[in-house]
Amino acid sequence: MGSTAATQRRAGGRPVRRLAGVAVLAALSLVAAPGLAAAAPVNPSDAQIDAAQQQTQTAAQQVDAITAALAGAQASVDSAREQSAIALDDYQGKQADYEAAQVTADAATEAADAAARDLADARAALVSFARQSYQQGSTSPALEALTTADGPAQMLERAALLEAAGAHHGDVVVQVTTAEEQARAAQDEARAALAQAAALKQDAEDALQIAEQYEASARAQAADLADQQTAMEQQLAQAQQSLQGLKDARAEAERYAAEQAAAARAAAAKAEAERTAAAQRVAAAAAAAPAPRAGTQQAAVRAPAAAAPVRVAGAGDSSAVETAIAAAREQIGVIYSWGGGSLSGPSMGWGIDAGIVGFDCSGLTRYAYAQAGVSIPRNSSAQYRSLPKVSRSDLQRGDLVFWATDTSNASTIHHVAIYLGNDRILEAPQSGSRIRETSMRWGGFIGGARPTA
Repeated sequence: MGSTAATQRRAGGRPVRRLAGVAVLAALSLVAAPGLAAAAPVNPSDAQIDAAQQQTQTAAQQVDAITAALAGAQASVDSAREQSAIALDDYQGKQADYEAAQVTADAATEAADAAARDLADARAALVSFARQSYQQGSTSPALEALTTADGPAQMLERAALLEAAGAHHGDVVVQVTTAEEQARAAQDEARAALAQAAALKQDAEDALQIAEQYEASARAQAADLADQQTAMEQQLAQAQQSLQGLKDARAEAERYAAEQAAAARAAAAKAEAERTAAAQRVAAAAAAAPAPRAGTQQAAVRAPAAAAPVRVAGAGDSSAVETAIAAAREQIGVIYSWGGGSLSGPSMGWGIDAGIVGFDCSGLTRYAYAQAGVSIPRNSSAQYRSLPKVSRSDLQRGDLVFWATDTSNASTIHHVAIYLGNDRILEAPQSGSRIRETSMRWGGFIGGARPTA
Protein backbone atom coordinates (compact mmCIF):
# COMPACT_ATOMS: atom_id res chain seq x y z
CA MET A 1 0.00 0.00 0.00
CA GLY A 2 2.76 2.32 0.97
CA SER A 3 4.65 1.37 -2.20
CA THR A 4 1.55 1.95 -4.27
CA ALA A 5 0.98 5.33 -2.73
CA ALA A 6 4.57 6.29 -3.27
CA THR A 7 4.30 5.16 -6.88
CA GLN A 8 1.18 7.24 -7.30
CA ARG A 9 2.86 10.23 -5.78
CA ARG A 10 5.84 9.80 -8.08
CA ALA A 11 3.53 9.34 -11.05
CA GLY A 12 1.56 12.40 -10.01
CA GLY A 13 4.77 14.39 -9.64
CA ARG A 14 5.89 13.74 -13.21
CA PRO A 15 3.20 15.90 -14.86
CA VAL A 16 3.98 18.68 -12.45
CA ARG A 17 7.69 18.59 -13.25
CA ARG A 18 6.93 18.18 -16.96
CA LEU A 19 4.63 21.22 -16.87
CA ALA A 20 7.25 23.29 -15.08
CA GLY A 21 9.87 22.25 -17.65
CA VAL A 22 7.62 23.28 -20.53
CA ALA A 23 7.02 26.66 -18.90
CA VAL A 24 10.75 27.23 -18.41
CA LEU A 25 11.48 26.30 -22.04
CA ALA A 26 8.76 28.67 -23.23
CA ALA A 27 10.18 31.46 -21.11
CA LEU A 28 13.69 30.84 -22.40
CA SER A 29 12.46 30.86 -25.98
CA LEU A 30 10.78 34.20 -25.38
CA VAL A 31 13.98 35.67 -23.97
CA ALA A 32 16.14 34.24 -26.72
CA ALA A 33 13.86 35.30 -29.59
CA PRO A 34 11.87 38.39 -28.64
CA GLY A 35 10.96 39.09 -32.26
CA LEU A 36 13.07 42.23 -32.69
CA ALA A 37 13.48 44.06 -36.00
CA ALA A 38 16.05 42.69 -38.39
CA ALA A 39 18.56 45.16 -39.78
CA ALA A 40 19.75 47.88 -37.42
CA PRO A 41 20.28 51.32 -39.01
CA VAL A 42 23.87 52.53 -39.22
CA ASN A 43 24.78 54.91 -36.41
CA PRO A 44 27.34 57.52 -37.59
CA SER A 45 30.47 57.78 -35.47
CA ASP A 46 31.23 60.78 -33.28
CA ALA A 47 34.19 61.51 -35.57
CA GLN A 48 31.89 61.70 -38.60
CA ILE A 49 29.47 64.04 -36.85
CA ASP A 50 32.34 66.15 -35.47
CA ALA A 51 33.82 66.44 -38.97
CA ALA A 52 30.45 67.45 -40.41
CA GLN A 53 29.97 69.99 -37.65
CA GLN A 54 33.43 71.41 -38.30
CA GLN A 55 32.70 71.63 -42.01
CA THR A 56 29.42 73.42 -41.26
CA GLN A 57 31.15 75.84 -38.89
CA THR A 58 33.85 76.55 -41.47
CA ALA A 59 31.25 77.22 -44.16
CA ALA A 60 29.31 79.45 -41.78
CA GLN A 61 32.47 81.39 -40.98
CA GLN A 62 33.15 81.81 -44.69
CA VAL A 63 29.61 83.09 -45.23
CA ASP A 64 30.10 85.52 -42.34
CA ALA A 65 33.42 86.62 -43.84
CA ILE A 66 32.00 87.20 -47.31
CA THR A 67 29.01 88.98 -45.78
CA ALA A 68 31.40 91.26 -43.92
CA ALA A 69 33.40 91.72 -47.12
CA LEU A 70 30.19 92.59 -48.91
CA ALA A 71 29.44 95.23 -46.31
CA GLY A 72 32.93 96.68 -46.65
CA ALA A 73 33.01 96.36 -50.42
CA GLN A 74 29.62 97.95 -50.71
CA ALA A 75 31.26 101.23 -49.78
CA SER A 76 33.66 100.74 -52.68
CA VAL A 77 30.79 99.87 -55.00
CA ASP A 78 28.86 102.91 -53.83
CA SER A 79 31.95 105.09 -54.32
CA ALA A 80 32.44 103.74 -57.84
CA ARG A 81 28.83 104.45 -58.65
CA GLU A 82 29.12 107.94 -57.21
CA GLN A 83 32.19 108.58 -59.36
CA SER A 84 30.29 107.17 -62.31
CA ALA A 85 27.43 109.59 -61.71
CA ILE A 86 29.85 112.50 -61.35
CA ALA A 87 31.67 111.56 -64.55
CA LEU A 88 28.38 111.16 -66.36
CA ASP A 89 27.27 114.58 -65.18
CA ASP A 90 30.61 116.03 -66.35
CA TYR A 91 30.08 114.45 -69.74
CA GLN A 92 26.62 115.91 -69.99
CA GLY A 93 27.99 119.41 -69.17
CA LYS A 94 30.79 119.12 -71.71
CA GLN A 95 28.36 117.82 -74.29
CA ALA A 96 26.18 120.89 -73.74
CA ASP A 97 29.25 123.15 -74.07
CA TYR A 98 30.21 121.40 -77.26
CA GLU A 99 26.74 121.82 -78.71
CA ALA A 100 26.78 125.55 -77.85
CA ALA A 101 30.26 125.91 -79.36
CA GLN A 102 29.04 124.14 -82.46
CA VAL A 103 26.22 126.67 -82.81
CA THR A 104 28.78 129.49 -82.46
CA ALA A 105 31.04 127.81 -84.97
CA ASP A 106 28.15 127.44 -87.42
CA ALA A 107 27.29 131.13 -87.01
CA ALA A 108 30.94 132.13 -87.49
CA THR A 109 31.11 129.99 -90.60
CA GLU A 110 28.01 131.66 -91.99
CA ALA A 111 29.51 135.11 -91.20
CA ALA A 112 32.74 134.10 -92.90
CA ASP A 113 30.79 132.95 -95.94
CA ALA A 114 28.87 136.27 -96.03
CA ALA A 115 32.12 138.23 -95.73
CA ALA A 116 33.60 136.19 -98.54
CA ARG A 117 30.58 137.02 -100.71
CA ASP A 118 30.90 140.74 -99.88
CA LEU A 119 34.59 140.62 -100.73
CA ALA A 120 33.81 138.94 -104.02
CA ASP A 121 31.25 141.64 -104.84
CA ALA A 122 33.69 144.43 -103.93
CA ARG A 123 36.41 142.88 -106.00
CA ALA A 124 34.04 142.55 -108.92
CA ALA A 125 33.18 146.26 -108.70
CA LEU A 126 36.85 147.15 -108.58
CA VAL A 127 37.60 145.01 -111.61
CA SER A 128 34.71 146.67 -113.48
CA PHE A 129 36.07 150.15 -112.67
CA ALA A 130 39.52 149.20 -113.85
CA ARG A 131 38.14 147.76 -117.08
CA GLN A 132 36.17 150.97 -117.85
CA SER A 133 39.18 153.10 -117.17
CA TYR A 134 41.29 151.01 -119.48
CA GLN A 135 38.71 151.14 -122.25
CA GLN A 136 38.47 154.94 -121.98
CA GLY A 137 42.23 155.21 -122.15
CA SER A 138 42.49 157.04 -118.89
CA THR A 139 41.98 156.21 -115.39
CA SER A 140 40.60 159.72 -114.93
CA PRO A 141 37.62 160.35 -117.23
CA ALA A 142 37.00 163.75 -115.66
CA LEU A 143 39.11 165.77 -118.18
CA GLU A 144 37.38 164.22 -121.17
CA ALA A 145 33.98 164.85 -119.67
CA LEU A 146 34.73 168.51 -118.97
CA THR A 147 36.30 169.23 -122.33
CA THR A 148 33.40 167.85 -124.26
CA ALA A 149 30.80 169.87 -122.37
CA ASP A 150 28.52 172.14 -124.53
CA GLY A 151 28.82 175.00 -122.21
CA PRO A 152 29.73 176.23 -118.78
CA ALA A 153 26.50 175.03 -117.31
CA GLN A 154 26.92 171.50 -118.65
CA MET A 155 30.56 171.61 -117.58
CA LEU A 156 29.56 172.46 -114.01
CA GLU A 157 26.94 169.68 -114.01
CA ARG A 158 29.44 167.16 -115.34
CA ALA A 159 32.03 168.23 -112.81
CA ALA A 160 29.58 167.54 -109.97
CA LEU A 161 28.74 164.18 -111.42
CA LEU A 162 32.39 163.32 -111.90
CA GLU A 163 33.11 164.28 -108.32
CA ALA A 164 30.38 161.94 -107.10
CA ALA A 165 31.63 159.18 -109.38
CA GLY A 166 35.15 159.59 -108.11
CA ALA A 167 33.94 159.37 -104.58
CA HIS A 168 32.05 156.18 -105.54
CA HIS A 169 35.14 154.63 -107.05
CA GLY A 170 37.05 155.50 -103.89
CA ASP A 171 34.37 153.84 -101.83
CA VAL A 172 34.67 150.72 -103.95
CA VAL A 173 38.35 150.48 -103.14
CA VAL A 174 37.69 151.01 -99.44
CA GLN A 175 34.91 148.41 -99.49
CA VAL A 176 37.23 145.85 -101.03
CA THR A 177 39.83 146.46 -98.37
CA THR A 178 37.25 146.30 -95.57
CA ALA A 179 35.66 143.18 -97.01
CA GLU A 180 39.01 141.46 -97.15
CA GLU A 181 39.68 142.26 -93.50
CA GLN A 182 36.22 141.14 -92.42
CA ALA A 183 36.50 137.93 -94.38
CA ARG A 184 39.84 137.09 -92.77
CA ALA A 185 38.46 137.87 -89.30
CA ALA A 186 35.34 135.79 -89.90
CA GLN A 187 37.37 132.87 -91.12
CA ASP A 188 39.69 133.09 -88.14
CA GLU A 189 36.70 133.19 -85.77
CA ALA A 190 35.05 130.28 -87.52
CA ARG A 191 38.24 128.20 -87.33
CA ALA A 192 38.62 129.03 -83.60
CA ALA A 193 34.99 128.16 -82.89
CA LEU A 194 35.28 124.87 -84.75
CA ALA A 195 38.50 124.05 -82.91
CA GLN A 196 36.85 124.81 -79.56
CA ALA A 197 33.83 122.71 -80.46
CA ALA A 198 36.07 119.82 -81.48
CA ALA A 199 38.00 120.08 -78.21
CA LEU A 200 34.80 120.14 -76.17
CA LYS A 201 33.50 117.17 -78.09
CA GLN A 202 36.65 115.23 -77.26
CA ASP A 203 36.38 116.25 -73.60
CA ALA A 204 32.79 115.02 -73.53
CA GLU A 205 33.75 111.71 -75.09
CA ASP A 206 36.58 111.30 -72.57
CA ALA A 207 34.20 112.06 -69.68
CA LEU A 208 31.70 109.52 -71.01
CA GLN A 209 34.41 106.88 -71.25
CA ILE A 210 35.44 107.53 -67.63
CA ALA A 211 31.80 107.32 -66.52
CA GLU A 212 31.37 104.02 -68.31
CA GLN A 213 34.54 102.65 -66.71
CA TYR A 214 33.37 103.59 -63.23
CA GLU A 215 29.98 102.04 -63.80
CA ALA A 216 31.46 98.87 -65.27
CA SER A 217 33.79 98.60 -62.26
CA ALA A 218 30.93 99.06 -59.83
CA ARG A 219 28.81 96.43 -61.52
CA ALA A 220 31.69 93.99 -61.77
CA GLN A 221 32.49 94.36 -58.06
CA ALA A 222 28.86 93.89 -57.07
CA ALA A 223 28.43 90.85 -59.33
CA ASP A 224 31.67 89.24 -58.12
CA LEU A 225 30.73 89.67 -54.47
CA ALA A 226 27.23 88.37 -55.11
CA ASP A 227 28.67 85.29 -56.86
CA GLN A 228 31.03 84.67 -53.93
CA GLN A 229 28.20 85.00 -51.44
CA THR A 230 26.01 82.62 -53.43
CA ALA A 231 28.81 80.06 -53.63
CA MET A 232 29.52 80.30 -49.90
CA GLU A 233 25.83 80.00 -49.02
CA GLN A 234 25.55 76.93 -51.24
CA GLN A 235 28.53 75.36 -49.47
CA LEU A 236 26.94 76.15 -46.11
CA ALA A 237 23.62 74.65 -47.19
CA GLN A 238 25.37 71.48 -48.37
CA ALA A 239 27.34 71.22 -45.12
CA GLN A 240 24.20 71.74 -43.06
CA GLN A 241 22.38 69.13 -45.10
CA SER A 242 25.19 66.63 -44.61
CA LEU A 243 25.30 67.31 -40.88
CA GLN A 244 21.53 66.98 -40.57
CA GLY A 245 21.66 63.71 -42.48
CA LEU A 246 24.17 62.32 -39.97
CA LYS A 247 22.10 63.60 -37.07
CA ASP A 248 18.98 62.01 -38.51
CA ALA A 249 20.85 58.74 -39.00
CA ARG A 250 22.05 58.81 -35.39
CA ALA A 251 18.57 59.66 -34.14
CA GLU A 252 17.14 56.75 -36.13
CA ALA A 253 19.81 54.41 -34.79
CA GLU A 254 19.17 55.51 -31.21
CA ARG A 255 15.42 55.19 -31.71
CA TYR A 256 15.93 51.73 -33.08
CA ALA A 257 18.17 50.79 -30.15
CA ALA A 258 15.57 52.11 -27.70
CA GLU A 259 12.84 50.09 -29.42
CA GLN A 260 15.03 47.00 -29.29
CA ALA A 261 15.72 47.55 -25.61
CA ALA A 262 12.01 48.07 -24.92
CA ALA A 263 11.17 44.92 -26.86
CA ALA A 264 13.79 42.99 -24.91
CA ARG A 265 12.42 44.30 -21.61
CA ALA A 266 8.89 43.37 -22.67
CA ALA A 267 10.05 39.88 -23.64
CA ALA A 268 11.89 39.48 -20.36
CA ALA A 269 8.84 40.65 -18.43
CA LYS A 270 6.64 38.21 -20.33
CA ALA A 271 9.10 35.38 -19.67
CA GLU A 272 9.13 36.30 -15.99
CA ALA A 273 5.35 36.22 -15.95
CA GLU A 274 5.39 32.81 -17.62
CA ARG A 275 7.86 31.51 -15.05
CA THR A 276 5.75 32.85 -12.23
CA ALA A 277 2.61 31.26 -13.72
CA ALA A 278 4.46 27.98 -14.15
CA ALA A 279 5.62 28.08 -10.55
CA GLN A 280 2.07 28.78 -9.41
CA ARG A 281 0.78 25.84 -11.41
CA VAL A 282 3.47 23.64 -9.85
CA ALA A 283 2.42 24.79 -6.41
CA ALA A 284 -1.24 24.21 -7.21
CA ALA A 285 -0.50 20.71 -8.48
CA ALA A 286 1.53 19.92 -5.40
CA ALA A 287 -1.25 21.14 -3.15
CA ALA A 288 -3.78 18.96 -4.97
CA ALA A 289 -1.65 15.80 -4.61
CA PRO A 290 -2.63 13.26 -1.82
CA ALA A 291 -0.87 13.85 1.50
CA PRO A 292 1.94 11.37 2.14
CA ARG A 293 1.48 8.72 4.80
CA ALA A 294 3.60 8.70 7.87
CA GLY A 295 6.96 7.12 7.34
CA THR A 296 6.88 7.46 3.60
CA GLN A 297 9.27 9.59 1.63
CA GLN A 298 7.71 12.91 0.40
CA ALA A 299 8.61 14.15 -3.06
CA ALA A 300 10.29 17.55 -2.68
CA VAL A 301 8.11 20.30 -4.11
CA ARG A 302 9.15 23.83 -3.35
CA ALA A 303 6.58 26.49 -2.77
CA PRO A 304 6.96 29.57 -4.96
CA ALA A 305 9.26 32.24 -3.60
CA ALA A 306 7.55 35.09 -1.84
CA ALA A 307 7.56 38.47 -3.60
CA ALA A 308 10.58 40.57 -2.71
CA PRO A 309 9.73 43.01 0.08
CA VAL A 310 9.71 46.70 -0.67
CA ARG A 311 13.08 48.21 0.17
CA VAL A 312 12.65 51.06 2.59
CA ALA A 313 15.33 53.72 2.24
CA GLY A 314 17.86 54.26 4.95
CA ALA A 315 20.00 57.34 5.47
CA GLY A 316 21.50 58.67 2.25
CA ASP A 317 25.01 59.83 1.37
CA SER A 318 24.90 63.62 1.69
CA SER A 319 28.16 64.08 -0.22
CA ALA A 320 26.86 62.11 -3.20
CA VAL A 321 23.56 63.99 -3.00
CA GLU A 322 25.24 67.39 -3.22
CA THR A 323 27.46 66.23 -6.07
CA ALA A 324 24.41 65.01 -8.01
CA ILE A 325 22.45 68.22 -7.36
CA ALA A 326 25.42 70.35 -8.41
CA ALA A 327 25.77 68.35 -11.63
CA ALA A 328 22.06 68.74 -12.38
CA ARG A 329 22.16 72.48 -11.65
CA GLU A 330 24.91 72.94 -14.20
CA GLN A 331 22.40 71.79 -16.83
CA ILE A 332 19.74 74.40 -15.98
CA GLY A 333 18.67 76.04 -19.22
CA VAL A 334 19.55 73.03 -21.38
CA ILE A 335 16.65 72.13 -23.65
CA TYR A 336 14.46 69.10 -22.99
CA SER A 337 15.05 66.33 -25.52
CA TRP A 338 12.85 63.24 -25.55
CA GLY A 339 15.20 60.29 -25.14
CA GLY A 340 18.16 62.62 -24.62
CA GLY A 341 20.83 62.41 -21.93
CA SER A 342 23.80 60.11 -21.45
CA LEU A 343 26.14 59.37 -18.57
CA SER A 344 28.50 62.04 -19.89
CA GLY A 345 26.01 64.82 -20.62
CA PRO A 346 23.33 65.96 -23.07
CA SER A 347 22.75 63.83 -26.16
CA MET A 348 20.50 63.81 -29.18
CA GLY A 349 16.90 62.84 -28.63
CA TRP A 350 14.75 60.85 -30.99
CA GLY A 351 11.16 60.62 -32.15
CA ILE A 352 9.49 64.00 -31.70
CA ASP A 353 12.82 65.53 -30.62
CA ALA A 354 15.06 63.86 -33.19
CA GLY A 355 18.18 65.95 -33.66
CA ILE A 356 17.66 68.00 -30.46
CA VAL A 357 20.54 67.68 -27.99
CA GLY A 358 19.50 67.75 -24.34
CA PHE A 359 17.98 65.65 -21.53
CA ASP A 360 14.66 64.04 -20.77
CA CYS A 361 13.56 63.72 -17.11
CA SER A 362 15.12 60.34 -16.30
CA GLY A 363 18.15 61.08 -18.48
CA LEU A 364 18.87 64.08 -16.24
CA THR A 365 18.49 62.18 -12.95
CA ARG A 366 20.64 59.28 -14.16
CA TYR A 367 23.33 61.69 -15.42
CA ALA A 368 23.33 63.68 -12.17
CA TYR A 369 23.84 60.63 -9.95
CA ALA A 370 26.39 59.14 -12.34
CA GLN A 371 28.56 62.18 -11.60
CA ALA A 372 28.36 61.19 -7.92
CA GLY A 373 29.34 57.60 -8.74
CA VAL A 374 25.82 56.25 -8.18
CA SER A 375 24.40 54.06 -10.97
CA ILE A 376 20.62 54.05 -11.48
CA PRO A 377 18.45 52.72 -14.35
CA ARG A 378 17.74 54.80 -17.45
CA ASN A 379 13.96 55.20 -17.34
CA SER A 380 11.79 56.66 -14.58
CA SER A 381 9.62 53.61 -13.82
CA ALA A 382 12.72 51.40 -13.54
CA GLN A 383 14.33 53.97 -11.24
CA TYR A 384 11.26 53.87 -9.00
CA ARG A 385 11.09 50.07 -8.96
CA SER A 386 14.78 49.47 -8.25
CA LEU A 387 15.54 52.14 -5.64
CA PRO A 388 14.68 52.17 -1.92
CA LYS A 389 11.30 53.85 -1.38
CA VAL A 390 10.66 57.07 0.51
CA SER A 391 7.26 58.34 1.68
CA ARG A 392 6.20 61.94 1.30
CA SER A 393 6.79 62.63 4.98
CA ASP A 394 10.35 61.26 4.82
CA LEU A 395 11.56 63.05 1.68
CA GLN A 396 15.09 64.39 1.95
CA ARG A 397 17.24 66.60 -0.25
CA GLY A 398 18.48 64.60 -3.24
CA ASP A 399 15.63 62.05 -3.25
CA LEU A 400 13.95 61.32 -6.57
CA VAL A 401 10.24 62.15 -6.73
CA PHE A 402 7.90 60.45 -9.20
CA TRP A 403 4.53 61.24 -10.78
CA ALA A 404 2.02 58.77 -12.23
CA THR A 405 -1.33 58.94 -13.97
CA ASP A 406 -2.57 56.37 -11.45
CA THR A 407 -0.88 56.78 -8.07
CA SER A 408 -1.79 53.21 -7.14
CA ASN A 409 -0.06 51.74 -10.18
CA ALA A 410 3.70 52.20 -10.63
CA SER A 411 3.49 51.15 -14.26
CA THR A 412 1.80 54.52 -15.01
CA ILE A 413 4.82 56.58 -13.82
CA HIS A 414 5.57 59.25 -16.39
CA HIS A 415 7.94 61.77 -14.75
CA VAL A 416 10.81 62.02 -12.25
CA ALA A 417 12.66 64.96 -10.72
CA ILE A 418 15.27 65.66 -8.00
CA TYR A 419 13.86 66.88 -4.69
CA LEU A 420 15.80 69.87 -3.31
CA GLY A 421 13.97 70.26 -0.02
CA ASN A 422 11.58 73.02 1.05
CA ASP A 423 9.08 71.90 -1.59
CA ARG A 424 11.49 72.66 -4.44
CA ILE A 425 12.52 70.36 -7.28
CA LEU A 426 14.95 70.38 -10.19
CA GLU A 427 13.60 68.82 -13.39
CA ALA A 428 13.64 68.46 -17.17
CA PRO A 429 9.92 69.22 -17.61
CA GLN A 430 8.74 68.33 -21.11
CA SER A 431 9.42 68.65 -24.81
CA GLY A 432 9.93 72.26 -25.84
CA SER A 433 10.92 73.40 -22.32
CA ARG A 434 14.27 73.71 -20.55
CA ILE A 435 15.78 72.26 -17.38
CA ARG A 436 14.70 74.35 -14.41
CA GLU A 437 14.27 74.62 -10.66
CA THR A 438 10.65 75.03 -9.59
CA SER A 439 8.07 74.32 -6.89
CA MET A 440 7.10 70.76 -5.96
CA ARG A 441 3.82 69.50 -7.42
CA TRP A 442 1.90 67.08 -5.25
CA GLY A 443 -0.86 66.23 -7.70
CA GLY A 444 -0.10 62.81 -9.21
CA PHE A 445 2.80 62.24 -6.78
CA ILE A 446 3.21 58.48 -6.38
CA GLY A 447 6.26 58.37 -4.13
CA GLY A 448 9.97 58.98 -3.70
CA ALA A 449 13.18 56.95 -3.89
CA ARG A 450 16.65 57.44 -2.47
CA PRO A 451 19.53 56.59 -4.89
CA THR A 452 22.21 56.87 -2.19
CA ALA A 453 20.51 54.64 0.42
